[in-house]
Amino acid sequence: MNDIRRTILWVIFGFSMVLLWDQWQVFSGHKATFFPSATQTSKVLSPTVPVAPTLSGTASSVPSSSSAGVTQNLPGAVPTGAPSMPSTVKERVVVSTDVLTLTFDSEGGTLVRSVFSKYKDTAHKELGYVLLDESSDRVYVAQTGLIAGTTGGTFPTHKTLMTVVPGERTLKDGQNELQIKFESAAIGGVKLVKTYTIKRGAYDMAVRHDVINTGNVPVAPQLYLQLVRDGNKPPGESSFYSTFTGPAIYTEAKKYQKVEFKTIENNKVDVEKQATNGYVAMVQHYFASAWILGDGIQRDIFLRKVDTNLFAVGMITPLNSIAPGATRTIDSKLFVGPQEEKKLEALSPGLELVKDYGWLTILAKPLYWLLDKLHSFIQNWGWSIVALVLLLKIAFYWLNAKAYASMAKMKAINPKITEMRERLKDKPQEMQQAMMKIYREEKVNPMGGCFPIMIQIPVFIALYWVLLSSVEMRSAPWMLWIKDLSSPDPFYILPVVMALTTMLQTALNPAPPDPMQAKLMWFMPLIFSVMFFFFPAGLVLYWITNNILSITQQWVINTRMGVPPQFNLPKFK
Repeated sequence: MNDIRRTILWVIFGFSMVLLWDQWQVFSGHKATFFPSATQTSKVLSPTVPVAPTLSGTASSVPSSSSAGVTQNLPGAVPTGAPSMPSTVKERVVVSTDVLTLTFDSEGGTLVRSVFSKYKDTAHKELGYVLLDESSDRVYVAQTGLIAGTTGGTFPTHKTLMTVVPGERTLKDGQNELQIKFESAAIGGVKLVKTYTIKRGAYDMAVRHDVINTGNVPVAPQLYLQLVRDGNKPPGESSFYSTFTGPAIYTEAKKYQKVEFKTIENNKVDVEKQATNGYVAMVQHYFASAWILGDGIQRDIFLRKVDTNLFAVGMITPLNSIAPGATRTIDSKLFVGPQEEKKLEALSPGLELVKDYGWLTILAKPLYWLLDKLHSFIQNWGWSIVALVLLLKIAFYWLNAKAYASMAKMKAINPKITEMRERLKDKPQEMQQAMMKIYREEKVNPMGGCFPIMIQIPVFIALYWVLLSSVEMRSAPWMLWIKDLSSPDPFYILPVVMALTTMLQTALNPAPPDPMQAKLMWFMPLIFSVMFFFFPAGLVLYWITNNILSITQQWVINTRMGVPPQFNLPKFK
């Protein structure tokens, strides 16, 4: 039974190594060895206006689309702090707050670039992190506009050239907010005024759309809000820990639903298409963007492929009939920023779920809460990780004690089992019976050391995802040479320590009676340790702390049980 269990584990381990090697090939810039897939090249394209969905209550709420090329050779941005003059010339306007630098395009009043001053670029630490961008390498923008409703018509869209209203472009000392306003000419008897209000210290902005009927007959356009992004992974993301990148939606009825780009491409999207609450978002490691409409506002939700490697997620809301000379106002929020859990919770119900812990969310959220509370006292994320692992070890002390006690018993009877295996090596059936007899006589359960540890595995996996997903670790120092807990140790000191502690823990465990298995049991921690050379320092620190505490407890329990700690080193002959 014990041998079968080990065989199954080694099959799983072997397949995992194949997958890891395949990912290493991709990470190194080579083609995948075992699971090749065609890569898509991003085209810098901007979607045309979505076709209005039917409003007859059918499920046909996902707009169809075509594409049009982005205009190149754009005029330079307005200098920071200088008010822009009313103009119908295409231009880009830069707006700065204490935490954000945003670039807007007067074509549609579209947000085409966002830079975070608090979070630095991975490759260039002196530069702020860029999330939204429209360049030759990337497309990720936030667009809005009007499309025809029940009465038809052609209205201002995100491709309409708009006038930038003069105003402040930099948030000054003593100011708490600034505004940037775009006004369109009247198209189809409708003028669209788009106003962004950005507050100090905030990554969300209020976006007000004033739809003015300048004509002589009632109109009933629809407002669309969409995020358009290429399907590439964020630059510099490691292949060793894959996090979700793609669109997501949230409604009260079906909660959080994320959708892979490949699912959209294959027309297999199955999400709620109509709601009166929630948001649409684009999610990636550490950062997200989201359009949020107030509760009670009817909206149709769509996900669509715009062009080759270009995807959109958005909402369309009807404005009903607007009388001549009247104005209809729709208020919304646009979030573009880091996945700071507490701030996301305050913005909109369910928005914190863009920080994706997967199926272990129920365990991960309280672990993050505890980690955050520890940080509020310690004021250092590295030491907070150490403290959290220590608390978890205390919580699971008795379970670990049972596991290590079982291992100590196994170690005590190992000589007897080794002698028996040598004596009956040509009689496998008798060997198995004799082994079970020894276990019964000595009152040893071969699974006794596994079960208590298996119970804890989900908790430690959840903690792994907490540390991997928390943007607070990004650029957060620990001590000495560790300046960024989200990046690998630049001198590989922590991975080496982790490898040594892992091998020490392996040496303290009872060696399998089978010599071949005893040798193989050493390869797993060695290969596992090599993987950690590419992992963030915060994750390696967590694992080292766990190893050291486990070794200490195992040493104490073995000594108490009269089984002196003994290093079972492999014999590679």
